[in-house]
Amino acid sequence: MTKKAKMFNEQQLKRLILPLIVEQFLAISAGIIDTIMVSSIGESAVSGLSLVDSINILLINIFAALASGGAVVASQFLGKNNREKAKDTCKQLVYAVSFIAIIIMILCLVFRTNILLAIFGNVNADIMDYAITYFILSALSYPFIALYNSGAAIFRSMGNSKMPMQISLLMSIVNIIGNSIFIFVFHMGVVGAGLATLFSRILGAVIILYRLRNPELQIYIEKYHKFHFDFSIIKKILQIGIPSGFENGIFQAGKIVVQSLISTFGAASIAANAVIVNFSSFMIIPGAAMGLAMITVVGQCVGANEYEQAKYYIRKLMKYAYLSVFITTLCILLLKGQLYHLYSLSDKTMSIANELILICAIGNVLFWPMAFTFPNSLRASNDATYSMIISIISMFLFRVGLSYVLAYQFDMQVDAVYYAMLVDWVFRGTCFFLRYKSGRWMYRKLV
Repeated sequence: MTKKAKMFNEQQLKRLILPLIVEQFLAISAGIIDTIMVSSIGESAVSGLSLVDSINILLINIFAALASGGAVVASQFLGKNNREKAKDTCKQLVYAVSFIAIIIMILCLVFRTNILLAIFGNVNADIMDYAITYFILSALSYPFIALYNSGAAIFRSMGNSKMPMQISLLMSIVNIIGNSIFIFVFHMGVVGAGLATLFSRILGAVIILYRLRNPELQIYIEKYHKFHFDFSIIKKILQIGIPSGFENGIFQAGKIVVQSLISTFGAASIAANAVIVNFSSFMIIPGAAMGLAMITVVGQCVGANEYEQAKYYIRKLMKYAYLSVFITTLCILLLKGQLYHLYSLSDKTMSIANELILICAIGNVLFWPMAFTFPNSLRASNDATYSMIISIISMFLFRVGLSYVLAYQFDMQVDAVYYAMLVDWVFRGTCFFLRYKSGRWMYRKLV
């Protein structure tokens, strides 16, 4: 990189990245805490939550993608020192995400049983009953988690990840206390887990929207009730948000199709997969945090037309991602015996889990950062469509298609899904790296 002054020094990067890691840890913990506490009811309850969580992750990732679209636009405006346009972007993001989340909530509530039967119709009645109950309460929380994600993305676009971390911590505390009271005191089971999550998300949305009204912030929202759509800004947000949301949606939809395949292998495979998905989520926490940091850092560099600096920070953040994912993965592997005791698992389930965690660990260390952290650098420069196309091809060709081939043609069980997953990650990472080396992602900025 040239001798020009860096846009982000080491201290600024640490202030951005470290809270992001904590926030990702807290966000993932919410679902895992529900699973652990509900495991006292039995594996059917754990399996029911696991099935619904696959849908929850799908929708939450769509909301997060839309929020990232707003963050990219706001970051590029900040890179151009256009504070007023950045403020307008944030307000339009809140409006757009609210509208979309409410529509999705209504559809999920009205068609809840049809959705679950269509996707997971082969599971037994107990698992389905738990899933329907948890789905209702999850759907009610969608507008609130969408608003929280939007507010968090706005703060990150300013380089302020501390505020979302603090609110996420409060949400986690409320969720844990709520679970303890509803599940163990009032014996409300799955209903209690859903209510605790709902209340924590309502609180998080209210607080972060209130904090965004602070005029001392670099960008803030003055009055929410002064309602107006600025379609020119919304178009820019959706230019990133729609491809990213579609990509995330297709990705998670593919995982749901694969989850449907896993559900045919029995309760032990469903429960083992649920546990290993939780473990894997912890392994990749720092990689996910680096991906969010990419949006802010690369977005501001692109807005300022500093592409050499963008390349420098991409390399730097990817080094951080690989090193930190290796460390977290190693820690989970070393502690897996103690972690298994947090779940009420049968010997058969634990045997399956032991096989899956090794496959997952290898993939996370070698392939996950390039497949999932790296493409955020492309999205931050308005190259989201390429990422979307590659992800759709890879998902259906490898993650879904290869899973079914290995399961039915080679008589493999749940491990078929994990081997297909590794092939998917290798293909994605290779395509994203070649795109970066070609330079076609450059000079595509939105503002």
